[in-house]
Amino acid sequence: MSYSRFAVYYVPPAGPLADFGASWLGWDVVHGQLTRQPDLPDLRDITMTPRKYGFHGTLKPPFRLKEGRTVADLDKAVAELAASLAPAVCDGLALTSLGRFLALTPQGDTETLQRVAAACVSALDGFRAAASDAELARRRASGLTARQDALLVQWGYPYVMEEFRFHLTLSGQLPEPEITTWSGTVQKFLPKLPAPFILDQIALCGEREDGHFEMLHCYTLAG
Repeated sequence: MSYSRFAVYYVPPAGPLADFGASWLGWDVVHGQLTRQPDLPDLRDITMTPRKYGFHGTLKPPFRLKEGRTVADLDKAVAELAASLAPAVCDGLALTSLGRFLALTPQGDTETLQRVAAACVSALDGFRAAASDAELARRRASGLTARQDALLVQWGYPYVMEEFRFHLTLSGQLPEPEITTWSGTVQKFLPKLPAPFILDQIALCGEREDGHFEMLHCYTLAG
């Protein structure tokens, strides 16, 4: 299968949290297949945006492969990077509203999560094709600070390095009055969240022709 873009994600290992995420969003990123969502009014609509990415935490945002680089080269580079990185740990995960969308976010000190994400962004950037003018304009249309714009130019995405905030997305943008209601609904379906939360693997994922991402390979952090 050919892929238009690639990304490095944290994908939860097999278990209750991964099962919840795949069911809630309607897409299993590990197996690359649709799943049956809970029978809730409007759930399919509010999860439409994150569904194609699957349940994940972004580490290296989606990018097109630079000309002359191969998927095999990228796979080898991610494997080598994972072997050099120590696992990241924080106190746990909690359901949070970020702006107007819901996500699971880390609690406590996130320094080691920031370290892993920054390494993924910088170490693999030689594989990223430069952002087009149209891509830059689309990102800038949302309103960026001077620092975010500089990060966009350097790394192809404005919310990396010190602007990065690890999260596992559970919805698209929600109307303000519905945030509390949907938060309560999510809580009813959430399994017991990990405490502490340990990020000890990273996944190379590819965007398929149908627009959905699927996992190509998972690597253990062994540094």
